[in-house]
Parts: sequence; structure tokens; C-alpha cells
Amino acid sequence: MPDLLQPVIILLAIAVIAVVLFRLLRMPPMLGYLLAGVIIGPHALGWIPDNDETRHLAEFGVVFLMFSIGLEFSLPKLKTMKRIVFGFGTSQVVICILLVMAIAWFLQLDWRVGFALGGALAMSSTAIVIKMLSERVELNTPHGRQVIGVLLFQDLAVIPLLIIIPALAITVDSDTADYGNMLAIAVLKALGVLTLILFFGQRLMRPWFHLVAHQKSSELFVLNVLLITLGLAWLTEFAGLSLALGAFLAGMLISETEYRYQVEDDIKPFRDILLGLFFITIGMLLDMQVVIENFVWVMVILITLIVVKVVLIYGLCRLFGAESNIAARTGLYLAQGGEFGFVLLALASGSGLIDNATLQPTLAAIVLSMFLAPFIIENSERIVQRFYASEWMIRAMQITSIAAQTMAEQNHVIICGYGRSGQNLSRILEQESIPFIALDLDPKRIQEARIAGESVVYGDAARKEVLVAAGLQRAKVLVVSYADTVSALKILNHVRTLRPELTVVVRTRDDSDLDVLKLAGATEVVADIQESSLMLASHAMMFMNISTGRILRRIRQTREERYSLFRGFYFGDTDEIEENNEKILPRLLTLTIEPNTAAVDKTLGELKLANLSVEVTAVRRRNIRGLLPSEETRLAVGDVIVLRGTQENLAAAEIRLIQG
Repeated sequence: MPDLLQPVIILLAIAVIAVVLFRLLRMPPMLGYLLAGVIIGPHALGWIPDNDETRHLAEFGVVFLMFSIGLEFSLPKLKTMKRIVFGFGTSQVVICILLVMAIAWFLQLDWRVGFALGGALAMSSTAIVIKMLSERVELNTPHGRQVIGVLLFQDLAVIPLLIIIPALAITVDSDTADYGNMLAIAVLKALGVLTLILFFGQRLMRPWFHLVAHQKSSELFVLNVLLITLGLAWLTEFAGLSLALGAFLAGMLISETEYRYQVEDDIKPFRDILLGLFFITIGMLLDMQVVIENFVWVMVILITLIVVKVVLIYGLCRLFGAESNIAARTGLYLAQGGEFGFVLLALASGSGLIDNATLQPTLAAIVLSMFLAPFIIENSERIVQRFYASEWMIRAMQITSIAAQTMAEQNHVIICGYGRSGQNLSRILEQESIPFIALDLDPKRIQEARIAGESVVYGDAARKEVLVAAGLQRAKVLVVSYADTVSALKILNHVRTLRPELTVVVRTRDDSDLDVLKLAGATEVVADIQESSLMLASHAMMFMNISTGRILRRIRQTREERYSLFRGFYFGDTDEIEENNEKILPRLLTLTIEPNTAAVDKTLGELKLANLSVEVTAVRRRNIRGLLPSEETRLAVGDVIVLRGTQENLAAAEIRLIQG
């Protein structure tokens, strides 16, 4: 037993140290895992042997990664981004593979080796890039959408590559020259398995999950998810395909049910831990001695990888109609290698398609490119500004877009933060016909709210120019609706400098910072968490010269309605929810009625969404927003409906609206 525990303890200890260190350095933990693997691997300290048991453990990380991607697989999402995903994304991956195959032919390498290397080098790091886009609040920017579209296709492209690379490896040891027939047989076998799983899986998955969920056992639910994920992974491997392909199919089938959100939450701990072990084992593959001996080749591959991808993506981005500065940013964000490159290299190496002399320099170049990625992305703005003098206009345009929406507003309320408290406040102000403008930094929340017709814009309220653009000089009240003392003090400092007489209402979690905020210029500080939304609304309306009696009647009416206005919110990536409450806490979801969906030309009564415990709170048609629609409201193409319910019930309602 001690002999078995020792490698496990070493892996856990090095993983904890690596994650803590790289988080302190504000770098992706993935890079820490890779570096840890290099250090403790058989080619360095030798603490962990590179044997079959270690590699099998790492494969489970890839299984759960592919399962998570399957959960996110969405046909409606692909339709809305089809030009970027299937046009731009396809071109990028195909041209990368062809370029590497041409280089391999020039170096007198087998074309199949070039194909496998091309597939690996075409990938970019979804984990690093999405994290950086989110931190820099650029997910909803033009270049952010281009980047996400390409990453989405790269994730999808892994699936056929997982089928083709093992098939190519089989032909390496074959005496026959008819590679096409062998590849065709492998593809047909894959299509047969996929058809079988998808045909029967779609019919069995929902009723089976209904049966398991009705037992009301969280342990049973998790066991069921593990059974389906690993069971389908085993089935595809048994058919001669890969474990990762079966896991992707399992995720895709579950994504069509209303249980996908709960499944994603339950599987996340397994995925993150095992994925970390996968990156450690990838680092263990790296032989630094071989890398040092081939240092020139490593640098050549690294520089070529970054330069070619930047140039290629820039050119394709321009070809698909993007501006020069957007194309440059997109190229810089996608210039690195990615985690799926490791998956494909490990598959090609394990099947004997790529030898160690070719694997090591390529592996080292991808690792180094991922180490450089955060620095390239962080400095992408400076790089673009150096080459494009008009880049400064992007920032100006963001401020201008805010100013354009507030230009006609007078005596309005500025709401800093559009989380639950900000949304609750805005609804009361809307009922009182009080104009307001909300500022928020969560792209997902802003998109949902804007679709629903809410008056919210992207902007950092802690920046002086954003407050000025939001009409600070003309506002009657400013409300800081989120509990962040540091940010609130920055806002108060700007208000004190620009307009010290302005009324400012600030929210805080407790009384510890009350005096500090008062001294900084806050007119009122609301510290009661449970009543914060009602208190913010009452203070804001009082400063709008509304009578006290009317305010009290409004608050009393809201309580008598049992907080019906407050029982939902637009959920964003930055929301923090206690784990025990997440599944039962109502939230809002906006959904656009697309052509050929089941809800077209049906009334809300016919759809019977109430049977799913989902309420339709609003319907927006041609920029006309109506509150509390009736059961006779008939939906048409282009309508935007706002649904309120729990996470699970909203998923079921979405399926009913789309599929019937």
C-alpha cells in the first residue's frame, strides 16, 4: 500500500503547489501542471514513472474534457455563428494541416506524420484564450466573437481527427498500399457506431434520466452520469475508436435534456482534477535533454508556429470581412498551440505514427507557445496600436456608444452593476417611469438583458470617462449596487472630483465599511443583505422627489406580491451562488423564436410552460416590450421571450419551445 500511495501523494502535492504558485503569478494553472510534469517526470527527477497506469489515469482527464465540450455543443449556437465557425474555422484548420504536410514532404517525412502534426499544431488553447478574454471583458467584442468561433470549430475538428489518426497509424504497419480502403473501412465503422449511439441514445437518454432523477438521490445521479460517460467511452474504444469520442457523444446526448446544467456542475470536480493530471503526464513526456540537443529545431518550430498562425489567421479574418485591427487581434489571440494538440500528439505517439525524435521538439514548441500566450495576449493592444494608428478609436467608440444612449437623459439614475440587486432596482424604477442607465462588465448578462430590452450597457463604472459618458453631470442619483468597497471608493472619488453634490447610494455586505464609505462621500450606505434591493429602490425614489407614502405603498405592494419581481435574474459568468441554492434559485433566460421552431404561431397557453414551473415574464416584439403577457399571446418569428424558473425547468422549457 505505501508503494501505491507514494506516486499519488507526489502527484497531489505537486499539483497543489503548481496551482497555488501560478495563481499567485496570475498565470493559467494549466502551465503549472505542465511544468510540474516536466520536473517530476522520468526525464528529470524521476519521481513518477512514465508507465501505462499513469497514462491511463491521464486519459480520464481527456474523457471528461470532451464530455464537457459535448455538453456545450449547441446546434442553435452553431447556426448563429456558422459563417465564422464553418467558414473561418474550417479554413484555418485545413490550411494549417496542408501547410504542415507540405513542410513534412519538403523534409522527406511521411505525409501521415505531416497530417498528424498539422492537426496538433492547428489547435489553439481554449482554456487560456477564453480565460484571458473573460478577464479582459472581451468575450463580446468583434475580435472576441471571431476567436470564439475559431476555437469552437477547433474543438469540433478534434472529433474527426481522433478517428482519422488511429486509422492512419494502422496503415503504417500494413503491407498493402491501398491506404484509401483501410481508411474508408475505419470511417465506415466509426459512422456505424455513431449512428447506433445517436439513434438509440436520443430516445433512451431523457426517459432514463427522468427515472434516475425521480429517485431524488444525488449519489445515484452522479453515479449515473459516470456510468453513461465512461460506458460510451468504453463502447467507442471497443469499436476501435477513442475514449474521448465516446465521452463527447455522451455529453452531446445529455445536452439535449433538461439535466445538462446539473450534470455539468456534478462532473466539474472530476473533470478539473483529472484534466490537471493529464497535463502533468503531458509534461512528463517532455525530455529536456532531447529538447536541449534539438534546441534550434524547437525554436524554429516555435517561431514558425506563432508567425504562421498570426499571418494565416490575419489573412483569413480579413478575407471574411473583418477590419485590420480586429484581424490582428484575432491572430495574436490564436497564435499558440493548444491542449488538444497534446491529445492528438499523445494519440499519434501511442499508436506509433510519430517517433520520439519528431515528438519531442514539437511537444516542447507547443508548451513554450502556451507559456508565451498570456504575455502575447496581454500585450496585444500595444502591438496592434503600434501598427494601427486608428486603434485608439476603439476605446473612444466604446465610450461613445454609452454616451449615445444617455445623451437624451436628464435627472436619471446611474446604476453601477447589473447583478441581482441592480436588476431589482431597475424594475422598480421602470414601474415608476424613472429613467436609468445601468453599467456592467459581464458580457453574458449584458447580452441577455439587452435582448430583453433592458437599459444596460457595457462599461466599467470605476473609470471616470465611463461615468461621464453615462451622464454623470446630468444624473439625479448614482447607485452602486454591488458590494465591492474598493470599486465603490474609486467611484466615490470620481464623483467627489466631478460632481460632489450628487446623491450616491452604496451597497455593502455589512457595517464594517460604512464609515469609510460615508467619509468618501456616500450619501447613504445600505448594509442589510436581505433587504438591500428594497432599500436601494426606496432611497433612489426618495431622492427623485417621490412622496414617502407612494414609496411605502410601492414597497408594501412588492412584499405582498411575494417578491414576484425579484424571483429571477439574468445569470452571468461573474455571479457567485452558494452551491446548495444554485439548483433551486430562480433565474431569467431570454430566448429568440427562430423560424421552424415548435413555438412559432402557438399561444403561451398552448405551450403549457406553467406545467414545467416556468413563467413567461415578458415578450418583446419589434422593440416593443410587454410585461406579463397572457395565455392568448401568440408567438411569432423574431419574438424575444423572457422566461423565469429554476435552472432545470428553464432547460426543459427551452427544449419544448424549440422541439415541441
